[in-house]
This record gives sequence, C-alpha cells and structure tokens, in this order.
Amino acid sequence: MDDTFDIPGQGSAVDQVVAQIRELIDTDGLTVGDKLPTERELCDRFATSRNTVREAMRMLKAYGIVDVRPKVGATIIDERMNRALDIFSFNVAEISRRTFDDIQGFRELIEIGTALAIFDAVTPEVLAKLREINRQMVQARSVVEASEFDYQFHIELISLTGNRSILDVYGIMKPVILRIMQRGKTRRIIEGETYREHEGILHAIEEADHLAYQYLMRTHLRRGLATFTEEAPGPDSKT
Repeated sequence: MDDTFDIPGQGSAVDQVVAQIRELIDTDGLTVGDKLPTERELCDRFATSRNTVREAMRMLKAYGIVDVRPKVGATIIDERMNRALDIFSFNVAEISRRTFDDIQGFRELIEIGTALAIFDAVTPEVLAKLREINRQMVQARSVVEASEFDYQFHIELISLTGNRSILDVYGIMKPVILRIMQRGKTRRIIEGETYREHEGILHAIEEADHLAYQYLMRTHLRRGLATFTEEAPGPDSKT
C-alpha cells in the first residue's frame, strides 16, 4: 500500500508525516542525540505506510534534522546551519559585482533599517567597546585579521537589536562578508578610510543623528564597489 498521494488542503502524505514527526520531537521533548521511534512504530503511530515514513525521513535528513543509519535508526541532529551555509558557499570562491551588490544591499537593509533599535539600545560602554574593536582592527597584523575585527564591529552594532535571527543569518554569511571586507584592502586603507568611517558612524550614533548615520553607513558599505570594473553592456543595450 502506498499512501503518498496528496490530500486536498493538507499537502502530500509525506508532508503530513514530516510535520507529525517534527511535532513528536517537540511534544516529547526530544533533543540532539535522542533517537526517534523505529519505522514500524512511526507507521503504527501515524497510520501510514513504510514508504511514506522513509520518504519523510529522507526529507528530514536533507533538512539537517535527523541522521538515519542502518541498524541504528534515526537520531536527531542539528545541521540546519550547515545546510544554510551550503547555499552561500558558491559565493565565497569569487566575489563578483553582482554578489557584492546582493550582499551589501542586504546588509544595508539590516544595518540601516535597524538604526532606531541601535540608537535606543546603545550605551557609553557599548560605544567604548566598539571604539576598542576599531583600534584593534588598525593594530591587526594582516588584512585577513583586520577583516575579522571589521566583521566584529558590525556584529556588535546589530547585536544591539536583540534579534538572534539576524545574528544567525550574519553568521551564515560570514565567509562572504569577510571576502568582501578583504577585497581591494591594504593596511593603508584599513588604517585610513575604514577606521575613519567606523569612527564617523560611532559619532553619528553618539550624537543621535539618524540622517548622518544612514548616509555614513550606506557610504561605508558601498565603498568596495569601486574595486569592480563596470560590466560591459549587452549586445541589445542602447547607448
């Protein structure tokens, strides 16, 4: 018997079993390392076929929620961050102008869009910490090390929003962000432009100057655009 057909309004039978297993994990308080019931037990519990349970398990494995091994069964894991990282990994090898626009445009939405939350949460202690990170960036022994401090500077800023989902996304995007921060950088640029731009952003926060903050942050995030050559116009483009 195969019950993998769709039920109107409820999704496929496989989708329903995936949802039921996730609910089981939640209601039974299962955590990483715990084992799920056997295939037979899941079939009985959800009144469904073995084929449907196996397909649901394949989906959960693809999501990074369970690990299924012969003679061991299904064990709960949490590889969801690694799955999400795979989505961005193709961007790390080479940063194109398109990738730069996409990543920095996203960062603008976050780091400028959350300005009010940042201004509300900032304290003199936080400003002092950010200035110390900026100084450490200048004192870094290499551009790679300096980019880590640059990244930390921006993470400290957005952490003021208190939004863990934003921080999780930035963690996933970190390899790409670091490559962007390193592109075209020299110690002279880090000690000059990058340091001064950070200080200008902090001064705008200190003065509660929202317009200055927005302008300075946008200019800062777009600075690396000059390191890309203009893309050649397509054959159908008009001059």
